[in-house]
Amino acid sequence: MQLGWTRGGKMRLGVLLMLLLCWSLDGTENSFTINTIQMESLPDWTVKNGQNLTLKCVVDISSTLQVRPQHLMLFYKDDVLLHNVSSVENTESLFIPAARVYDSGTYKCTVVLNKKEKTTQEYQVSVKGVPDPRVTLDKKEAIEGGLVTVNCSVPEEKAPIRFIIEKLDIHTKIVKQKKEKNSQNQNFVTWEFPVEEQDLILVFRCQAKILSGMDFEVSEPVRSELVTVRESFSIPKFHISPPGMITEGEQLHIKCTIQVTHLAHEMPEIIIQKDKKIVATNTNRKNPEAVYSEMAMVEHNGNYTCKVESSRISKVSSIVVNITELFSKPKLESSSIRLDQGEMLSLSCSILGAPLANFTIQRDGVIVSQDQNFTKIAFEWDSGRYTCTAGIGKVVKESNTVQITVCEKLSKPRIFHDAKSEIIKGQTIRISCHSINGTSPISYRLLKATHDVEVQTKLSKDPAVFEDKPTQDVDYQCATDNCHSLPGMVSEVLRVKVIAPVNEVRLSILASQEVESGEEIVLLCTVAEGTGPITYKFYKEMEDKPFYQVVTNETNAHWRKTKVSKEQEGQYYCTASNRASPQRSSPQSNTLAVRVFLAPWKKGLIAVVVIGVIIATLIVGAKCYFLKKAKAKQMPVEMSRPAVPLLNSNNEKMSDPNIEANSHYGYGDDVGNHAMKPLNENKDSLSSDVEYTEVEVTPVEPHQALGTKGTETVYSEIRKANPNFMENRYSRTEGSLDGT
Repeated sequence: MQLGWTRGGKMRLGVLLMLLLCWSLDGTENSFTINTIQMESLPDWTVKNGQNLTLKCVVDISSTLQVRPQHLMLFYKDDVLLHNVSSVENTESLFIPAARVYDSGTYKCTVVLNKKEKTTQEYQVSVKGVPDPRVTLDKKEAIEGGLVTVNCSVPEEKAPIRFIIEKLDIHTKIVKQKKEKNSQNQNFVTWEFPVEEQDLILVFRCQAKILSGMDFEVSEPVRSELVTVRESFSIPKFHISPPGMITEGEQLHIKCTIQVTHLAHEMPEIIIQKDKKIVATNTNRKNPEAVYSEMAMVEHNGNYTCKVESSRISKVSSIVVNITELFSKPKLESSSIRLDQGEMLSLSCSILGAPLANFTIQRDGVIVSQDQNFTKIAFEWDSGRYTCTAGIGKVVKESNTVQITVCEKLSKPRIFHDAKSEIIKGQTIRISCHSINGTSPISYRLLKATHDVEVQTKLSKDPAVFEDKPTQDVDYQCATDNCHSLPGMVSEVLRVKVIAPVNEVRLSILASQEVESGEEIVLLCTVAEGTGPITYKFYKEMEDKPFYQVVTNETNAHWRKTKVSKEQEGQYYCTASNRASPQRSSPQSNTLAVRVFLAPWKKGLIAVVVIGVIIATLIVGAKCYFLKKAKAKQMPVEMSRPAVPLLNSNNEKMSDPNIEANSHYGYGDDVGNHAMKPLNENKDSLSSDVEYTEVEVTPVEPHQALGTKGTETVYSEIRKANPNFMENRYSRTEGSLDGT
């Protein structure tokens, strides 16, 4: 029975709650208390499956009223409200007819009174056992290869339920098949069981398991009705003819037959096998047999199997067939299986006991002789697979196979490569070796400096191609060999010249990178590797063109400068290239810094010159200073007296050019323009009688000849007298202007 809230029950509960609320508001002076509440189970907390169960909720309430108060009783299972009732009684019951496993669980009840509530402890109800399941079948009679549908259910219980169904043979009680399945939403399951070969009378057994708490409740196993199984076809039978002993040459018939029931859904396939080879089949329903017919030969001896198969059923039977041999298998023999071209080939075919028979000898299926023996001079095209046949009556037997190889002598191999006369180091070279004549397979060996590099075997007449990466000049040869008895052939020598590209260019300097001016400098450009001729180029940084270039076969080149100057100071590098170098760029060396400094004696000389220039400048400056001072003192005296003409050595008056020369000593034409200084300006020196000033001047006039240089000395005499007298002054010139 399904218990729970109903729509009418909910309405009644609402009305009761409103009545209780109104009653409590009207009688606020009354007092109530819930003393105790508990549950009882009849007949017990643990009952058998299908037994009636009654759960009671007993409450003890105290009140100031004389009448019992109205209260609400609520029943819960696994914290889900199951039943409710409004009552004034102390005890209310929940009746569960025919309890099932799904009724097991945790129960409790709650009483509600005037906003007061009290709940019992939780009580565990256990229902033990599961009702016997029901087993139904879709048929009581089945055929081999068919299906039987089994339905197993427990109508009284609710899912989930785990079902176990077993297929048993009624006679042997052996479980032939077992299936288990959980039904999550239904209280039944349906399965199909195939009817197999040798199933005679079947029965199915069903059992149900239901989880109750942590344990499973298991039903008793229940058996179904019996199912009778009929054959779809019989076990196959063999029929052999002729009966008795069978001799080679007779016609052999092997037949396999079956009987098929009319209930069979399909015609099975009949298969005859000899060992694992299928020799005959049949699927004709009207003629359920398979036949294998051949002329009897000794190789037909053996075990024959007849297998009859449908989609699910397979039945087998076997028989052994013995055939008597008429004559033994012929034997083919050869003088040799490997011959050189030109040698004699001899073949012989024989039968044990030497009966009269017809013989033929074939090469690759082509008859070359209709005799027992075959002899000829061997050529390369005589190579092949040889067999012979021997026939007596209808019986023809083939001999063993003899593989004959006739070898043509190899021609001297030719060796060549696809590159130019020179190759660059590290590049791959393809070397071909070819013998035009000679029987395949041919073994080619590439020799590099008399050592084996690689071996190839060619099954055709194509040349062998080898690949190698030589690092230096090397000689190659090619050796060939085949099945011929003579030793192999060796080719001519192939010389390959290898060009090593320039590698690791480095620039260095002999002595030091700091060179004294005037000394020798030598720059050395070297390469770690490179095949000559090598082009060396020396560069100075910031210059596009090399300042020196040389071509040599050596791995180094140098540039020499005997006397260096400051112009050679700077950054240097070099490049080196040969015919293996890239066309657009050449390997470049490191950059080397060269510094040129002056020798100590040159530094001293420059210092002396500089000091001399400074001293000369000081002297000239001093002379100019004193001359200017003397001129300044002489100018007032000459302005105060008439000019006295200068006399030459003959007491003659000097010409105007000499007067012009005096201008170099401070006497210019503009003397008269100067103002006269007062005489008292030099009053501190009046006590001195005469004062001399000596000045040496080296005049250079444009109109004078280059050889008329001289030194002039000018004396200025100043006589100082009393203030009442005018100062007397005279000048004389010592030495002529031409220096004589």
